[in-house]
Parts: sequence; C-alpha cells; structure tokens
Amino acid sequence: MAFDAGMLACTLSEIRNLSGGARIEKVYQPERDEIVLQMRSFEGGKRLLINAGSNNPRICFSGSQKENPQNPPMFCMLLRKYLQGAKLTEVSQADFDRVAFLGFDTRDEMGFECRRYLICELMGKYSNLIFADGNKKIITALRTTDFSPDSPRQLMAGVTYKLPPTQDKTNPLHVTKEEFSRLWQNAPAERGCDKFIVSAFSGISPVVAREITYLATRHTDTPIKYCFEEDIWREFSFVAERIRNERFEPCIVLDGEKTVEYSFMPITQYGNFECRSISSAGKMLDTFFESRDNAQRVHQRASDILRLLTNAESRILKKLDLQKAEIAECEKGRELKKCGDLITANIYKLSRGMAEAAFDDYDNMHDDGTFEQIKVELDPRLTPAANAQRYYKKYNKSKTAKIELAKQIELGEAELAYIYTVFEALTRAENPTDLSEIRDELYRSGYASRMKTYSAHKEHKPVVMQFRTPDGMTVLCGKNNLQNEYITHKLAQKNDYWFHAKQTAGSHVLLVTDGKEPTDLDFTTAAEIAAFYSKAEGDNIGVDYTLAKNVKKGAGAKPGFVIYHTNWTAYVTPNADKIAGLRIK
Repeated sequence: MAFDAGMLACTLSEIRNLSGGARIEKVYQPERDEIVLQMRSFEGGKRLLINAGSNNPRICFSGSQKENPQNPPMFCMLLRKYLQGAKLTEVSQADFDRVAFLGFDTRDEMGFECRRYLICELMGKYSNLIFADGNKKIITALRTTDFSPDSPRQLMAGVTYKLPPTQDKTNPLHVTKEEFSRLWQNAPAERGCDKFIVSAFSGISPVVAREITYLATRHTDTPIKYCFEEDIWREFSFVAERIRNERFEPCIVLDGEKTVEYSFMPITQYGNFECRSISSAGKMLDTFFESRDNAQRVHQRASDILRLLTNAESRILKKLDLQKAEIAECEKGRELKKCGDLITANIYKLSRGMAEAAFDDYDNMHDDGTFEQIKVELDPRLTPAANAQRYYKKYNKSKTAKIELAKQIELGEAELAYIYTVFEALTRAENPTDLSEIRDELYRSGYASRMKTYSAHKEHKPVVMQFRTPDGMTVLCGKNNLQNEYITHKLAQKNDYWFHAKQTAGSHVLLVTDGKEPTDLDFTTAAEIAAFYSKAEGDNIGVDYTLAKNVKKGAGAKPGFVIYHTNWTAYVTPNADKIAGLRIK
C-alpha cells in the first residue's frame, strides 16, 4: 500500500499528541534518504523517522535501531547545526496532501529566536525533504532541482518553497453530498467504483478506495452502474469523518506470517486474512517495513558482493558442466584399450597403409558360434604396432584425465558450496559492518583479484548475535562465515554445545554452558535458532549438535567449513516471533 494522505494524517496526529514541545537531542542520517530525529518530551524519549525514499516513504515514531555512517552526510550536519536543541511546536499537513510541515522554534547564529521548517514530501519517487527558514525560504533540500524548463518548480537554496502541483482533485474532507453526487453522475457507468474514488478525490490510496467499495457492495471492483450512490456516500463520508475527527485505528493485514497491507483503519476486503490492530502507527509501520527495508538496504549496499558471487557461481557451474562432459568421454577408455588389444592380437594380419580393419570380438559371440565384428580405425602412416601404441596412449590419457577431472569437480563443487554459504550470509546481514566482514572474508578466500575497489584492513572483533533461552542460558549465532569461525574456534569452550542445520548452509550456533548442564528446553531453543538461521525451510528441520571440542577445521578449508563425526540430530520447527523475542543483541 502507498503511504497515502490518510495514513500521513494518522502519523501526524500521533506525533502531535506525543511530542508537542519536544526538544531535538540528536539528528542522524543512517541512509541517504532517511533522517532520524532523537527527541525528548514529557512523554520520554522518541525517535522520529522520516524516510524520503522512492520505495517506502513515511514519517512516524520508530523503535528500530540502525547503524549510522562514520562520517555524517552534509545534509545531516546542516540539520544538526540548526535543529539540535530546537523545540517542535508545529505539526501540520498541507490540505490533505502527502506533505507534512514540522515547525521548530530555535535560535539563529546571533541568538535571536526564530522558526525553522522541515518539509516532508512523501510522494513515492517524487519524495523529498526540504529544510527552510521561518518564511519558507529554502535553506537546503535532500534533492534539489534547478531552473530547467522541465522542472515544474525550483527546489534550491534561496527560493521560496511552493507546494507540488495539484492534480485537479477534490479534497475528500471538505466535499459535500451535492458535490459528491455531481462527480458521481458525471463518472462513466462502466468504471469501477474504487477507480472513481481514486481519480476524483485527493489523498486516497487504492486500498482505502477498495475498502469503501467493499463495505458498500461486498465486492472491491463493482462498476458504478451496479452501485447505489447512497451506499457509497455513506461509507465514503464515514471514512472522511474518521480522518477529520482523528479516530484512527492502525492495523496490519497478515497472510500467516507475511505482511500484506497496512492502513489507518480496519481492512476487511481480504477475506480470511488476519486484520490485526496495533496500538500505534509507528509500531505498525515498523512491523510492516522493517524486514523490507533491511532486504532493500542490503541489496543496495551489497551490489558489488552480489555481482561477484553471481559471476563466480556462473563461472563454476559452466566449468563443472564442461568437466562432467569430459569425464563422460573418459568412460570410453575401455573401448580404446580393447582396440589396442585387438590390434596387438591380430598384428600379423595387418600392414602399414591400412585405414581400417575388422576383428572378431571374443566378448560377444552369436548363437551360431560366430563372433561380433568390430571395426577399428587405423592411421595408414603408422605401422600396426604404432597404431596399437596410439590406442594405449589414448587409454592411459583418459585414465589420468578421469582421476584429475574427478579431483577438479570435487574442488569446484566445494567452491560452489562455499559461494552458497556467502549468499546465505548476505540474507542475514543487518548493517554495514556485517557486509564489511563478508567482503573481508571473500578477500581472504582468494577473491582479491576480482574485488578491484577493496583493500585489506586490520582485523576487528566480530559482533555476533546473542540470545537468551527461557532457562537463562546464552546462545551465540554467527551471521557470516567469519563470525561462524570466531564462535566455533575462538569463543567455544570444550563443554559448550555446537549446533548446525543438517546438510545445508547455515549459521554456527553455540550454546554456552559455563560449566552447567543445559536443560531439554535449552537444547531445543538452540536447535530452533540454528534451524531458523539456515537455508532449510519447512517443518521438522534436522539440526546436528555436538560438544564444541568435537568440531575441527579441515586443512585448507574455506572460512566457516568444519568437520565433525560424533553428533546427535534434533528435528525442530522454528518460530520467527519466538526467536526474535529471545534475542538480546
């Protein structure tokens, strides 16, 4: 769902109610198009997130923590200069559009009181964040535009801010029943009622328009000619009244564990899907966007790693196909030896200059006592003995090639398995440090020549995931192969228990015993964590576990690859919410 004007009204209402008069303590810019204002009010500390990206624009209170860059961008530094210590005194929306004004009372360079504005335009790919003075004169913007003829307005320092061009739509909060009726009568009868609402009224997203239609007709795409105007107006005016009176009910629609939609009002159009009410808009948006934002962020920052791994995977698969084709050819080696043996056995019948000869195949006798005939090609330039030697040499070459190809195929499959473990580690990367560790791992693993822009740096202590079992024991889990090695070979004590998903890529998990005997619940919890952070899917996932002292690193093995022999296997079904609740770091 798009972050529409109704959702913006919902989040701004929450901001007004919880942070009126709050002071800005810190300003962060964890992403290129995302600002976080750390503020404190009588209600306590709050983190106001403003995302002006093209994919997930929004403004809300957020509880999620993100790693900030070492060197803050210039936009962030400017906001720190002007807004740290400022008091939030105005939170407003521009005429039911997706534009929010945050007004701050602060002091200028001379110490005089003044007003600053942070203007948030949350319009999909046209989203922007503008910082202006008390007269709405632009100081800076996240994305500036010049005086080119293609620009509908100028967004640059010194220019007075203007709202985005209107779309010639009616404000749904101010429309009367007569105006609604006039628009209804002029709309094409074949058009869907939801399409009519979206095209005629500003700030209403398709999902809300479908919900209005569904509540009035029990279908989401009913054409206007099959709708009663009174029914549509009743549901439409109810939604408008809800927004005017700020009677918001943030909810999220779930298909099992998968998030489908979110809205400022209950959504019932999805039949058997669960519509779960959430206490605040900020928590709802965190729930909906957290996993999506992380996946998108990792994909953007890890594009160089993905490109390297994808190219390596394609190269290895192509090489393996060729080697397997060659080894299939080597299976013909016995036929070459047989040809050499037949030439040797019948050498007295042959002479130089013959191009072909037919011999009895003593391994294949017919029912009448005669033998199958085998035709053998000869090089007329060679003597019969030299022709036999030529076949023997080909046979010996195929034997050697078969042995060497088998070794090369084994090495190629091992490298491919390692590549897949790095792919899996990328799905667990949570911040730039995790991605840096993966780059470092690839550099150490022999991919330095393919990493043109990377140079080795001083090793640092990896930060692994930590969990607490219901019975109080600590569980450590790696997010990549460097962290896996650190857990298994540096942190593990001989009486700790080591876990790993059976026969698939996944994290190394360590149950830290501190000399105590783990309970059955401790073992089960650690196994569930190992199953969850692996490539395995579904129910009853096999997890191998053993004492850490039984886990060894093979000679010359890639990072994260170990060998173990004495182990047990547990079968568990992990639950994402349960595991998230156990995480402490």
